[in-house]
Amino acid sequence: MADDQWTVDGAGIGLRLDKFLADPARLGSRGRAGTALERGKVFLNGSEVSLQQAAHRLASGDLVRVWMDRPGSARKTTHRAARAGELSIVYEDQSIVVVNKPAGLLAVPLPRQEDAPSVQDELVLHLRSKGKRKPFVVHRIDRDTSGLVLFAVKSEAQARLKDQFRRREPERVYLAVVYGQPDPPAGTWRDHLAWDDKALIQKETDRRDPRAQEAISRYRVLEQFAEAALLEVRLESGRRNQIRLQARLRGHTLVGEQRYTYGSDDLRPIPFGRQALHAHRLGFRHPDDDRELAFEAPLPADMAGLVEALRKERIPAGNPFHRPRRPIK
Repeated sequence: MADDQWTVDGAGIGLRLDKFLADPARLGSRGRAGTALERGKVFLNGSEVSLQQAAHRLASGDLVRVWMDRPGSARKTTHRAARAGELSIVYEDQSIVVVNKPAGLLAVPLPRQEDAPSVQDELVLHLRSKGKRKPFVVHRIDRDTSGLVLFAVKSEAQARLKDQFRRREPERVYLAVVYGQPDPPAGTWRDHLAWDDKALIQKETDRRDPRAQEAISRYRVLEQFAEAALLEVRLESGRRNQIRLQARLRGHTLVGEQRYTYGSDDLRPIPFGRQALHAHRLGFRHPDDDRELAFEAPLPADMAGLVEALRKERIPAGNPFHRPRRPIK
């Protein structure tokens, strides 16, 4: 939609401007509406309106225009801002969609961040243009984690795929850059975790805790740097924030991590704007005919640049950067 306009009547009278724009027949989400307002793409009765006027109540006969291709309104590309309408779709058929999600974009909308754009929001618009039904989430990755996410186009396909994930059948491989030199260079992380609803973080707990969920990851060092390492991590379980916490518990906090850290006890900070974690490989059985599918997404530019910068540093003797395992209070 390069340019569209609507005359307010009926149910639109009295609505907030952003809610009017967020209707599925218009922009499709409050996140997209907010972005359009922020970028100067929205006009009310011929005058440009800003994000500060999102709560303006519409009157009968108001003319609302969205000029999506307005010169000078293009969004700047950063690791925290996905470009609307430019999802990287790796695979799509009548039942599933695999997306290579950029860092900074939610996989699905969150109640506490209802205005933030998401892959699911973008897929709603993408599928509508093809006459298909809405997307159904199968699994998700963190907002600032990049890489592969899977959606179903049919509810039956979603149910079959979720059943595979419950049985831990899909192959899920991540690439991570962590502080220190993991020793041994390959192994298995086994923990019992419990989600803290108040702090909104995962915590280590005793296996006898009724809230405990087993978390298993298999890791190996792909490349060692002076103060960090590039790891391949294979998930056997899929707990929220699993890799981020399990790496931190062993003294190998992810580079760029903001939530699961040791604070002042960490190493010299390596500049990076998000947790250095990428969902690299995803394998599963197609929900329609059980054929094996596998997809890979290469490191995004920011992580590739981080790895290249770390390669320029020499590896010191010994293992001076290891930190002991510590519980999260």
